[in-house]
Amino acid sequence: MLVYTHPACLLHDPGPGHPECPQRLQAVLDALQAAFPGQLDWRQAPPAKFGELARVHDNELLELALQPQATALRQLDMDTFASPGSASAAVHAAGAGVAAVDAVMLGEDPLAFCAVRPPGHHATRSAAMGFCLLNNIAVAAAYARDRHGLERIAVVDFDVHHGNGTQDIFQHDPRVAYFSTHQAGLFPQSGLRRDRGAGNLMNILLPPGSGSFRFRNVWADEMLPAIDDFRPQLLLVSAGFDAHLRDPQADLMLETDDFRWITRELHRLARRHAAGRLVSMLEGGYDLQALAECSVAHVQALLDGG
Repeated sequence: MLVYTHPACLLHDPGPGHPECPQRLQAVLDALQAAFPGQLDWRQAPPAKFGELARVHDNELLELALQPQATALRQLDMDTFASPGSASAAVHAAGAGVAAVDAVMLGEDPLAFCAVRPPGHHATRSAAMGFCLLNNIAVAAAYARDRHGLERIAVVDFDVHHGNGTQDIFQHDPRVAYFSTHQAGLFPQSGLRRDRGAGNLMNILLPPGSGSFRFRNVWADEMLPAIDDFRPQLLLVSAGFDAHLRDPQADLMLETDDFRWITRELHRLARRHAAGRLVSMLEGGYDLQALAECSVAHVQALLDGG
């Protein structure tokens, strides 16, 4: 299994006390290295090219997010900040997805996990928001669509927050289907069941305190069958672990084993329809212990399923 990361992703610093801190990624890297010595194919993520980013983002956003910066902090929206290292972190985070798509499509390995930050799924075509500068998973999906000619790409998002940016970018493109469960009442207050796009959107809101039983039932009864019906040629996963019961940002109350379970189920669909091809990208997760545990469970489930 391939793991893409880059030291630049540790240099994005949104300021003291910000939940999306460099320690998040370091916790994930340390946990994976300890849990899987010699088992993972570690690769350095290349920077995404401007044209790869421009498939999904307006030039104005790219200029805003990627401009050179001398000041310690620059505010992009209410809770999204850039530091001098942010532009490099963002282009390497997006580049990880592009490189991972190439690797799985060209047969190097069917599985890849992108251990990168900043996260991406809130960044819309025209705006950075929700800790996200560029939409990493959207860059990967558009690249897979255009470079590899895929007609059915599933983006699956189990982060506790709705990936409004991913939905914004692909809601009129039936070649990319977006499937998301997320906690009701949280930022960004989007992702309703009635959102259908071009028939390629499926959102299910879960009430606070849903826990394992309701989460698994919704996926087993509705989401997984819908993905199965779509017959994706590639699965892309927005792997946010902030639905964990220890996470301070939400109250969905999932346990580590729930992320192991959903990963295993998604991998089964990838094997059924996509020759096992699955690229996962780190999104949220703000309790360091839970984030480390869930990342290990996620990777372990992929390895076990292979």
